[in-house]
Amino acid sequence: MTVLQADGAVRSGVRPGVRAGVRIPVVVHAADPISRAGAVSQLKQCATLELVEEQRTASGAVAVMLAETVDASVTAALRRLVRGGEVRVVLVVERMREAELLEAVECGVAAILWRREATAPRLGQAVLAAARGDGDLPADLLGRLIVQMGRLQRSVQGIPGFTPPGISERESDILRLVAEGWDTAEIAAKLSYSERTVKNVLHGLTTRLHLRNRAHAVAYALREGYI
Repeated sequence: MTVLQADGAVRSGVRPGVRAGVRIPVVVHAADPISRAGAVSQLKQCATLELVEEQRTASGAVAVMLAETVDASVTAALRRLVRGGEVRVVLVVERMREAELLEAVECGVAAILWRREATAPRLGQAVLAAARGDGDLPADLLGRLIVQMGRLQRSVQGIPGFTPPGISERESDILRLVAEGWDTAEIAAKLSYSERTVKNVLHGLTTRLHLRNRAHAVAYALREGYI
């Protein structure tokens, strides 16, 4: 059996933010029973996860949603899931356009995974990242997000009188590393901060600017030209 530790990798050690010995509740949402059965089978291989039924979903749970693409019905479902901030979402999708990527991030999706890459270890890693409050995007999607944010930035900055709210140098340094895929412990080591400081900075930023999660914060910082 593949055992995924709390840092999302197949190795020993527990990453802060996921309590040792506590299994993360996961609920699977899919339009068809075959897709749902496949996801459940993959997730059952991850010893740190506990599959639960939708009616038992509680605060701190992670919802895994499977979809072909992010159409209007999927967007509405994503907004219902993240409403209130009690459930974090991993979106497993077949294909996605740039506009749909931005919409998913702004809906509050914590992690996105291509269906073709949704092996048991990779899916478990995405769920664990979402449970910790981290973002998890495939490299190609991150590149597309950066390109789109650049376009939006140039468009928004062209509006007369536009003045973006400030982000401190420390916040932009941390967000730049988040955008490059670094986790909390790695960022702390790189910048000589404690992990608590990194978490507090990100929490303060997302709360102040009404952002949903780290991925949304990165998207905002890219769009406004801070990173």
